[in-house]
Amino acid sequence: MSATNNELALTRGMRWFKALAGDTTAVAAPVWSGDGTLGGEAARFIAVVPDPDNRFPRATDNVVGLEQGWRLAQGVRDAIARDASSDRKRPIVAIVDVKSQAYGYREETLGIHLACASAVDAYASARDAGHPVVALIVGPAMSGAFLAHGYQANRIVALDAPGTMVHAMGKEAAARVTRRTVEELDKLGETITPMSYTMASFAKLGLLDTLIEGIDADAPTDAQIERVRGVLAESVQSARSDERGLSRRLQSDTAKQTRAASIEVRRRLAEQWDAA
Repeated sequence: MSATNNELALTRGMRWFKALAGDTTAVAAPVWSGDGTLGGEAARFIAVVPDPDNRFPRATDNVVGLEQGWRLAQGVRDAIARDASSDRKRPIVAIVDVKSQAYGYREETLGIHLACASAVDAYASARDAGHPVVALIVGPAMSGAFLAHGYQANRIVALDAPGTMVHAMGKEAAARVTRRTVEELDKLGETITPMSYTMASFAKLGLLDTLIEGIDADAPTDAQIERVRGVLAESVQSARSDERGLSRRLQSDTAKQTRAASIEVRRRLAEQWDAA
């Protein structure tokens, strides 16, 4: 770990990485990746962390930019390679605390879309290879950053705590785009589920497997950390016994109710495709 990172105030992603993977893992910004134990077996933990010395000015926070995308892919691919000859693949836990993708002129020119796509492909490849992939949301999971780091998981679990959210953009930006105040946007979220910024509302979309309540996201007790470990271990076992795709996200009772139109569209597309 660099001296700069030692001097940083720990973000949630950093705190939970340390809590779950331990302090013995050698890590370096902007992506911490290392092995710890989970449910009695080795597991790979990965988190995006701030990097104040990053050469790209827009990528100094806990965001996914060019380096972050490639390093996420590197951490996942390393786990895949280590278990290539093993029948039992190690779990991969994506600790999600990402504010955004690091968009800028230089990032666009140098191919941030390729960097993020490399992370997506790595996580999907790990899942297809038999690694149980679990995303643990401990902070914001925003926009393309969440797509690159966490969304390809077999299971998605989250802390039900202030500051955890899944969305396409921040409240202030969404308010500007929709020409509303932040207060009006919050009111809209009470009736239109995808517009809400609460994890409880996100859970109604059928994408969240477990919402963990009663956890202090910023200063968890040992008992709370063990409870989260237990949820992660259960998620790993559940993923091992399930198919490796993501179709289950549309099969829950919640998804059948709140995403009925999406399910029907997919059914009709499949019907037309098979008839062609």
